[in-house]
Parts: sequence; C-alpha cells; structure tokens
Amino acid sequence: MACLEMCKERKFKDEQEECTQDGTVDWRGQPAIKAKTGQWVAGIIILLNQGLATLAFFGIGVNLVLFLTRVLQQNNADAANNVSKWTGTVYIFSLVGAFVSDSYWGRYKTCAIFQVIFVIGLMLLSLSSYLFLIRPKGCGNQLSPCGSHSSLEMGLFYFSIYLVALGNGGYQPNIATLGADQFDEEDPKESHSKVTFFSYFYLALNLGSLFSNTILGYFEDEGMWALGFWASTASALAALVLFLAGTTRYRRCKPSGNPLPRFSQVIVAATKKWRVDVPPEADLYDGGGEDCSINGSRKILHTDEFNFLDKAAYVTTDDLKDQKQGMRNPWRLCPVTQVEEVKCILRLLPIWLCTIIYSVVYTQMASIFVEQGAAMKTTISKFRIPAASMSAFDILSVALFIFLYRRVLDPVVSRIKKKDNKGFTELQRMGVGLVIAIMAMVAAGIVECYRLKYADTNCFHCEGSSSLSIFWQVPQYALIGASEVFMYVSQLEFFNAQAPDRLKSFGSALCMTSISLGNYVSDLLVSMVMKISTVDHMPGWIPGNLNKGHLDRFYFLLAGLTILDLIVYVTCARWYKCIKLEGKDAGINDQDQYGV
Repeated sequence: MACLEMCKERKFKDEQEECTQDGTVDWRGQPAIKAKTGQWVAGIIILLNQGLATLAFFGIGVNLVLFLTRVLQQNNADAANNVSKWTGTVYIFSLVGAFVSDSYWGRYKTCAIFQVIFVIGLMLLSLSSYLFLIRPKGCGNQLSPCGSHSSLEMGLFYFSIYLVALGNGGYQPNIATLGADQFDEEDPKESHSKVTFFSYFYLALNLGSLFSNTILGYFEDEGMWALGFWASTASALAALVLFLAGTTRYRRCKPSGNPLPRFSQVIVAATKKWRVDVPPEADLYDGGGEDCSINGSRKILHTDEFNFLDKAAYVTTDDLKDQKQGMRNPWRLCPVTQVEEVKCILRLLPIWLCTIIYSVVYTQMASIFVEQGAAMKTTISKFRIPAASMSAFDILSVALFIFLYRRVLDPVVSRIKKKDNKGFTELQRMGVGLVIAIMAMVAAGIVECYRLKYADTNCFHCEGSSSLSIFWQVPQYALIGASEVFMYVSQLEFFNAQAPDRLKSFGSALCMTSISLGNYVSDLLVSMVMKISTVDHMPGWIPGNLNKGHLDRFYFLLAGLTILDLIVYVTCARWYKCIKLEGKDAGINDQDQYGV
C-alpha cells in the first residue's frame, strides 16, 4: 500500500514538472514548467497591463489635436499635421521594438524597458503642462485659450510626447506576442486558449480606450489637461508595476540575433547558384540540427513556393568539399529552416498589403465620421453629445461581437464543418471583416444622403445644421466594430501563427504598420479626391461646409475600393500556403487549415 502511494506521488510530481514543448523558458532561463508558468495567470496579468497602458496612451492621443490648438495656439491644419506625424511615428517605433525584441532583448525585457520610457515621457508631459504650458491657470478650454510659449517649453513638450510615442510604439507589438507565448502551441488545450487570448487582448485594448475617450476626454475637453495627463501617468505606472509583478510567472522565448544577415545570406546564396538546376527530389541541407534548434526555435519543413530560394539550401560539390573540411560558408549554403523563414515573410506580404485598404476604412471613424456627426443634430433636450463620443458604440460593438463570435458563431460553424472541430480560419474571418467594412461604408453613405436632405446649405457655422439625429450614425460605428473583431483580431492570430519562431514580434508589428499606412493612404486619398472634385471652382466632396459637398460619394468610393481589395484578397488567400513546423501540421491540407 505504501508502495502504491509512493508511485502515485511520483506520477503526480512528474505531471507537475511537465515542461512546455514549444521551446519557451522561465525567468531563470530553464525550460518552462507548465504548472508553474504561463497560462491564464500570466495571461490575465498581461491583459490588465494592456488595458491600463491603452488607457494611458489614448488619454494623451484622443485629444492631442485640441491641446495643440487651445493650449499651444496652433491652427487646425498645423495641429492635424503634427498629430498625424506623431501617430505615424508611434507605429514606426513598433518596428524598432519588434526588431530589438526578436534580435537581442527578448519580449519581456523589451516590454519592460519601453514601458519605463513610456512612463518617463508621460511624467515629463504632465510636469511641463502643469508648470509651463497651461498658463494662465485654468486656460485651455473652448472659451479660454492659453498664452504664448518659449522655444524651450515647446521643445520640452515635443520631447515628452515623442518619448511617449517611442515607449508605446516599442511596447505594443511585443506585449501581444508575450501574451501568446504564455500558451503552448503544442498542447491542444493551451493552443485553443491562445486563440481566445487574442480576442480578449483586443477587448482589453478597446475597454482601455473607452475610458480614455469618455471620462478623460471629458476632463480634457473642459480644460483640465493636467488632471487628464496625470491620470494617464498613474495608469501607465500601475501597468508597469503590474507587469513587473508577474516576472517570475512569464514564459519567455530567447532572442535569436539579427534576422537581416540571415535573410541576406539566403538571397546571396541563391543568387550565387542561379545557374544550378535543383532536381525535384533533391535532398536539401537541413543544418544537421544545429541551426533549427537555436534558442528553442522549431524546424520549418520545406515548401514548394519560391523555388529559386531553394538553391541556397542545395548542396553543390563545392559545399561538399567545405563540409569534408568541417566548414560551411553561410553565404553559400543555408539550412532549409533559414530559407523557409524568408519564404514565410514573402508569403505574408500580399496578405498584409490587402489589409491596408481596410485600415483606410477604419481610420475614417476618427476623422470623417466625427465631422459628419458634428454636422448632425447632436442635442437631446439641453444635453449636447460630442460627435467624437459616438466611437463608444464602436467599442461596445467590439465587446458584443467578441462574445457572439466566441460563444455562438464559432461553435455553430465548428459543428457544421465537422473538420478538426474548428470554426472559421483566420483568413476566412479577415475576408468577413472586409465584407462588413463594405457594409459600414454603404451605411455611412446612405446616412449622409439623408443628412444632406435635411441640412441647411446656407449655414455659416454648420455644426448641428442638419435636423437628422446623430444617432443615425450608430449602425456605421457598430459595423466598424464588428469588422474589427473579424479583421484585427484575426490579423493578430494569423501573423503570430504564421511568422517564424524567431520573428514573432515582427508579425505583430505588421498589424500596427498596416494601421499606420492606412492613415497615410487615407490622407493621400482625401487630397486626391479634393484636388479632382474641386476643378472648375466646385466646392469638392469634402469641403469645410459639408452641406455643400458630397461626403456620401467619398463613402461609396471607399466601399468600391474595399470591394476591389476583397477580390484581390480572396485571390491571395487562396494562393497562401501555411507554415509547416516539424512535428506539427503533418498531413494537414493547407486549404483545410487556412483556406477561404
């Protein structure tokens, strides 16, 4: 009996000490033990951290244009231009954060360092605003603009907000990937939790922005800028403390070195052998195990696309001579896994490019939607509804559709498909997101047609010049929110799953750069539309007085462009072949796993 008890105790201990199979390690650098690291304990800490950090960031960003006009006395055009540059810089810094994370620091260290920079930037902004910028005291609301400022004060302001941009930009792509690292892909149960994590991650992001868009936005709109900035600083500091508190619980992936030489080696090696014919069934160099096991990254199996790059892994007579001497020239012979890393990125690029037009549609919510709402009836009795606050319906829609998809739609589709018990694939959901985005633009265009019908075209100050209620905008905001659940959540899942192990943060950064390029393309599109539509002294589609323009045509143009983008996207998605890892996905048909 005592022997039986000892056997049970040993079996229980072995189960407790079971390590992850995806190569992650604990904070000491040892193989991560499943029961003691990661999973939802670490995941919830990261979700709370994301919500608090997002609250802090949007507490600055949501009303930055008003701060520039009311406090720093910039005109509307200069303020809008400065905000666009600042926003674009945030997303550019996401590539910097992804690069240093994947190459040198690892995701945990990168998140910690950039969050410290984020907090320092917010502290400097809060101090400079309280001590120097908000003068005389109480200025900065609609009725009381502030005075002039010295070059030193302006320099301190811009230094602080760009520190905020650096901190948030470098942190964002890595916190999502670090959260995904807490769930073992090789464990079926944890793999399912990993997919769920991305939905909750996007929900946490939206809930954080909801608070900043409403509560903090109200205080700042009333001129209480210092209070709003200090609240953002406190939120960021709380996020940092919470993040550090989970240090011993996180699972981590070791950095793998600069990927640029690895990519360059494949291109150079393939180019050197451009005259070599590779037989269809040739045995390619697999690295003998030393390359694919670096820092716990998994071996990638060979695929048939971009066959020219296979030349880099083909062993020629010269390569055999080097091997006999115990040498290998990495600029002439590369392992299959290294070649497949390059192929993975090349396959992702067409899908990524197709998401940019969606981001153009998404960015209208923060600009054109607000201008349209301001020209509608915004009062209920004596209460005025800020046009920008309508974005709350987008956030509520995101929360609702995340619940509906995970609890209703996904289980139903899984039962119908009866294939690996899976619902829609990531690529299919992204396609659905594009379809809903088209519906959102059509709805916005129809609302604009009716707004114009009830508008006063001879108004001077045209805010509230149409008798059509602003609540008619709810459908377009709700549809954008639904499309985000299918598009952006799926993007996070897809790029994380399909990026090589050594480039996971880069995959998350692709999502952020898509939004950045969407902003730039939107600005370019608006400029082109206005230049073309204002010929012969016409007011154009989007004039200062929207009642004399045709904003509805701009919405329908976006719907048309998104339809074209959907056609291209479906073509690219049908062509796409998923990454194949050793010991995983063996025997699974690509169309079954990622088909459209």
